[in-house]
Amino acid sequence: MLQSPVETTNRTTSVTSASAKVRIYADLAELRPEYAALFNDGAGTFFSSLPWFENLYSTALNPGERIRIFGVELDDAARTPIVVLPTRYSPSNARPYRIKTLSGLSNFYTSLYEPIRDQQHYSPSHLKAIVQAIRSDVIRWDAIDLKWLDRDSMLFNDLQEAFRSTGMIVQTYFCSGNWYTPVNGMTFKEYFQGLRSSVRNIANSKNKKLERSGRARFEIFTELSDLERAIEAYERVYASSWKVAEPYPQFVPGLIRTCAKQGWLRLGIAYVDNEPAAAQFWIVSHGTASIYKISYDKKFASLSIGSFLTTRMMEYALDVDKVQEIDYLTGDDSYKKDWMSHRRERWGILAMDPHTPQGALAVARHVGGRAVKRFWKDIVSRSQINGRAPARASKPNS
Repeated sequence: MLQSPVETTNRTTSVTSASAKVRIYADLAELRPEYAALFNDGAGTFFSSLPWFENLYSTALNPGERIRIFGVELDDAARTPIVVLPTRYSPSNARPYRIKTLSGLSNFYTSLYEPIRDQQHYSPSHLKAIVQAIRSDVIRWDAIDLKWLDRDSMLFNDLQEAFRSTGMIVQTYFCSGNWYTPVNGMTFKEYFQGLRSSVRNIANSKNKKLERSGRARFEIFTELSDLERAIEAYERVYASSWKVAEPYPQFVPGLIRTCAKQGWLRLGIAYVDNEPAAAQFWIVSHGTASIYKISYDKKFASLSIGSFLTTRMMEYALDVDKVQEIDYLTGDDSYKKDWMSHRRERWGILAMDPHTPQGALAVARHVGGRAVKRFWKDIVSRSQINGRAPARASKPNS
């Protein structure tokens, strides 16, 4: 039978060196207090913060999904954590003859996922130790799938090397583009003047017309006070927009409340004739204003109420919050190119174990049968050199 997560909590799984070990936790609540400092200090983005993961875990996992947290801890009195990799899995995928996949604790609500690390003490050997712990886990994982990674980060290369060092076949894949603008102290006036003239002129024309009508106003909510009214207005606008219903309806309200508690919230609501007409949920943390969710009521589309609210939110982020970067997060939507100047990419890493039947099938499906044949040919060749027969592929764990 599949071992219960409770039975594996705090299990020491491998030694990274003489001074560090890997331990597995089955719940965020089981992490020792020392991990809070690692999440706070090692997170360069709210997507790597403990509040983000807590809300994702409590509101946006599939029924029956469980989490598994791999932490590298120094072998000192405080067991100081150095690197942590939060993951998730479905017990149904750990049954015999089904591909057993361990995934990052992320989904389509995530725009950036990465191992959280103490940058002062981090070494690529720590990721190798985590991969070794995954490989020696009580569940024999056929595949590990981590997505929304920064392709330009050294962690992207370190993860690939860590997987390959344990004999796994690695396939990388594109997830999404990410448009952003480094503003570095720029005022809103300076930023706006830097936009293409066509974008500037249309925005100015539409906004002035709306302002002259006297029908429009806006609010920006940043605190817990009056927040439920703001959430109600946001959900009303979203329900009247072009967007499909949220598959996890508690996630966004939960994230709004989380951001308000952390001081990250910038929730803008634009009204037309005192009726909520457009909503934008921005998150300001670590010097970056991230545009997380935007929507507008379709019946106000002709007024360009969304553009009206965007300019007000940009002005607040630049002149009040004085952020260093504005990030439109995932997606290559054409309107993002109008407001942003730079593009980067988010990618995924799929690591497959060719030693298991299901892992070999995954390699054949994602990489090609030749990769499997090359792998086994190499194993046979090395075994013959060493004078022994090649080991048989192990059976999947049950």
